[in-house]
Amino acid sequence: MTIYDVIFYVVSLVVVAATAMAITRRNLVHAVVYLIFSFFGTAILFYLFGAPLLAALEVIIYAGAIMVLFLFIVMMIDPEWRQEIFFPLSQWLPAALFGTVYLIAGYLAVSRAPGNAAVLKLVMATPREYAVYVFKNHWLSIEIVSLLLLIALIGALHLGKGENRVEEDDV
Repeated sequence: MTIYDVIFYVVSLVVVAATAMAITRRNLVHAVVYLIFSFFGTAILFYLFGAPLLAALEVIIYAGAIMVLFLFIVMMIDPEWRQEIFFPLSQWLPAALFGTVYLIAGYLAVSRAPGNAAVLKLVMATPREYAVYVFKNHWLSIEIVSLLLLIALIGALHLGKGENRVEEDDV
């Protein structure tokens, strides 16, 4: 078993555990934090599979932008979370454990282990090759997702407009 196999299995277990923790948390802020850990683990797995572009996109888009948006939404919806100033150790311990495992796995994945007999075959795809593959083979899925996003945007605009504003415009 090589170091890459060990990293893969450890990170995969942590991703599954972090996702399970995100699903089972009652506190929405904690659920979002565990989901961020899950996204970082997925990025490490993409990097191990030879897709650094997807790893970077996973971190930038999902762990960065979308999770910040989720945190803002959670803060706007549930203002009572601020009552908990100090979180109990039972809530910090899993987060610290997952974070430590990710730091170690990321360091081992990026740095070269001196004495590693098996070398991972380097397979890299440029963004152009990835785009050509996706749009050639999965164009229907992309169109369906874009249609769903358009419908969600129209629905959000309709809900954001509200009934009171419609009546004010009519008067």
